[in-house]
Amino acid sequence: MRTYYDIQLGDRTITRRELAGEDLVKVGRNHIARTLLELGAAAVDPLSPANPLIFSAGPFAGSSFSNANRTSVGCKSPLTGGVKEANGGGTFGYGMGQLKIAGFTLHGASPDWVVLHFKKDGTLDFDDARPYLGKGNFEANRMLLAKYGKKVATALCGPVGEYQGLIAGIAFTDKDLRPSRLAARGGVGAVLGSKKVKAIVLDLDKIPPFADPKKTNASIKDYSKMLLADGIVTNFYQPLGTMGMADVQNQMGGLPVRNFSAGQLADVKAGETFKMGGQFIAPLNTGRGGEQTHACMPGCVIQCSNVYVDASGKEIVSPVEYETLGLLGSNCGLTDPDDLAGLNEIANDMGVDTIETGATLGVLMEAGLGQFGDAKFMAACLREMMQGTPQGKIWAQGTARVGEHYKVRRVPVIKKQAISAYDPRVVEATGISMMATAQGADHTAGNLPRLKTREMDLNALLEQSLVAQVNCAATDSLGLCIFGRSVTEPNTEWLANALNGALGTSLTKEFFPALGRETLKLEHEFNRRAGFTEKDDELPAFFYNEPLAPTNHVARFHGQDVHGMYERLPA
Repeated sequence: MRTYYDIQLGDRTITRRELAGEDLVKVGRNHIARTLLELGAAAVDPLSPANPLIFSAGPFAGSSFSNANRTSVGCKSPLTGGVKEANGGGTFGYGMGQLKIAGFTLHGASPDWVVLHFKKDGTLDFDDARPYLGKGNFEANRMLLAKYGKKVATALCGPVGEYQGLIAGIAFTDKDLRPSRLAARGGVGAVLGSKKVKAIVLDLDKIPPFADPKKTNASIKDYSKMLLADGIVTNFYQPLGTMGMADVQNQMGGLPVRNFSAGQLADVKAGETFKMGGQFIAPLNTGRGGEQTHACMPGCVIQCSNVYVDASGKEIVSPVEYETLGLLGSNCGLTDPDDLAGLNEIANDMGVDTIETGATLGVLMEAGLGQFGDAKFMAACLREMMQGTPQGKIWAQGTARVGEHYKVRRVPVIKKQAISAYDPRVVEATGISMMATAQGADHTAGNLPRLKTREMDLNALLEQSLVAQVNCAATDSLGLCIFGRSVTEPNTEWLANALNGALGTSLTKEFFPALGRETLKLEHEFNRRAGFTEKDDELPAFFYNEPLAPTNHVARFHGQDVHGMYERLPA
């Protein structure tokens, strides 16, 4: 049994309802899409008080079940105009579980800036947020910890979110209390800012009760053992982290380089050194005394995060992730990971999506405002956005709007959201997922980054993408991290039994794909009601008419090819 809160920010009234059983299974993306449809959010102005902002945690949240403490945040996206679920790691979902909170919806807007404080006794305080306004995330979080103590988890609206910049995410604290794990995409931080909620503080308590504690504890141990026996976890995620994908994409020619004008930053086969991937960074970082194997959330044994340090061993940022290396790094022409790490730390302090921010900076360089590879120019742009100067506020509206403002031809977006670090001319199945998903250009909706696709026809690629999208939607609807998919997807019967032990349900393995299919249909229906058509699934024209070096591939598929793919799903 867990509690769901509906919070009316305008008059500070709170309605509570108790959830149990399968209501605690259909959470995350599924719950968000279903709730937004029920509330009629497809028709609202995304930055108006009428847009609900939903926080949801999974059925194992609050425990040490590995990678099961993700926090989903959802609303109508002010960036895309469609449905949005953004999720992040850290301790916020863990804190929700410990307080036996299934989730909460923020309705309306507060008349004054506020900090929401969920307390151990089940009460909720509305505290004055004025002391924290205008502060970067790191300073604001230090002040919050000084007031509320260190046995808390926090979620922060950064300074860009305060003025409703659409690149803003919501920053969660990691297990070391850094506010550096973001539910980043789609402008969810701008929606939090529109509601005048500067921060949310959760008191940490204790592991929540489960229907059968013995079975649940056994499941927690079994899952960790399965993950630690999995080659992808032990040979890729633990030693390299997500940054290892940069090496893969650089080799494949699918890495975003200088505003998606090339697919490879360094020709390793010709003897060039590629410094923006895990193969170079991992030994560099550990040699300096940094952590290359680091957990962002309690209990996670995958430990794909890292703590990146400078040459003197001083921490610069935690973490450096692949998407940041790709969009804020190679896409902007950077070749030195130290430059990237410093910019990453500024972005974390701002509380912004490094994918959207990096793509935006790439478009500014394309427009001639700066040179590719100029880290000082990039830092100056970030500071303007953080300070909210008139120019900075324009840039903080994201890639599509900045491209339109400066009349740039090459603007890498789908549904007005920046494309992730997989060029769709080469990484075709992921490209199809980004085109088709209602979430905007989001690789996590169905990523197949290593799939060799050039000899596959459209039908085969659609099938591959659809399976990945179903599995990712189910994973995101359980509060699980997608980096555990190599274990969870082949063991859905085991997962059903683990949930049955925790919740007292009687699920079978068929629940998993059914959950994913239902989620995709709900999201697609939301976007249909919001006015999306097949034209919104189209790639920008340059992907079709500009061959990408070194493969010289162009995109093969159009919006009309992918728009009807959800009709393939069983009823």
